[in-house]
Amino acid sequence: MIKRFFAKTSGVVFYSVSFASVFHCFFEHIASLIVADGPSMQPTIYTDDILLSEQISVKNEKIIKGDVVLVKSPTDPLGIIIKRVIGMEGDMVFNYSSQSFKYVPRGHVWLEGDNKSNSTDSREYGPVPYNLLHGRIFLKVWPIGDVGFLGLRD
Repeated sequence: MIKRFFAKTSGVVFYSVSFASVFHCFFEHIASLIVADGPSMQPTIYTDDILLSEQISVKNEKIIKGDVVLVKSPTDPLGIIIKRVIGMEGDMVFNYSSQSFKYVPRGHVWLEGDNKSNSTDSREYGPVPYNLLHGRIFLKVWPIGDVGFLGLRD
């Protein structure tokens, strides 16, 4: 009886650990669910919208202008922000805050929020290193009436 108990228990533990490992790997390396917070991406994304991000585009360096990205904050090491890619390395972008053109250096991107009047972004802190990008937001999954793809590609 004890042997049978341990056999069943070890089977349950094995499948639980296997499922947890696959689940962790999927959400760490392939896709993540994100709950938005803050007004910087309005009207595209509102606080409490639930979004799906994928990490494959970032890892394969396939991010393009217009993509909405999940980024480790350049000003707060514990913060995660959502912004739109406005410029890629080598681009000249017009910074409306300083009324001047800025060059995006190699290995960097220029990020801005869609809500220009209420967003802290590259206009404040400059180009952002590409390695701070964590994922590309591609789908809004909540609220149900707003479900849809973001930044459709050609």
